[in-house]
Amino acid sequence: MAVIHRKKNTDIQHDPNIQSLLARMPSDEVKNSFSTDQLENLKIAVGARDWKTHPVDIRFTLPFFGKRYYVVFIAGKSKRSGRLQKLLLRRAEILFISLFVLGFIFVAIVVLYLLKSALGINLFDGFSLGLWDWFKA
Repeated sequence: MAVIHRKKNTDIQHDPNIQSLLARMPSDEVKNSFSTDQLENLKIAVGARDWKTHPVDIRFTLPFFGKRYYVVFIAGKSKRSGRLQKLLLRRAEILFISLFVLGFIFVAIVVLYLLKSALGINLFDGFSLGLWDWFKA
C-alpha cells in the first residue's frame, strides 16, 4: 500500500479562502493567533461542503440584456434543522400564495375586459387592446 505524503502549504496565509475567512474576523489578535496547522484544518473544515451530491443538480447560465445570469435547480433529501425547514416552508407558502393571487387578479382583469368589450362599452374612444377581436377569432 502506497503512502501519499501531502506537502504542507507553508504559504496558507495567501490562500483566498483563508484570507476571506480571516477578513470576517473582528479581532486582529484572533486573526494573527492561528498556526499554519490550524489554518489548514480550518480550510478543510470550511471547504468540506457536500453541495455536488444531489440526486437532481441542474445548472446553466442565461444571457439577458448583455449579461449572463446563472440558474441552479437542486433537489434531494433535506438535511436542515426543523426550525430552518419551517421558515423556508413558510416562505415558499407565501411565494406560492402570492403568485396564485397575482394570477387570479390577472385572469379577473382579462375576464372583466372581455365582458366590457362584449357589452360594447368603450372607456376611451378610438382605443382598443384588440383582446376582444382576438377572442372572437
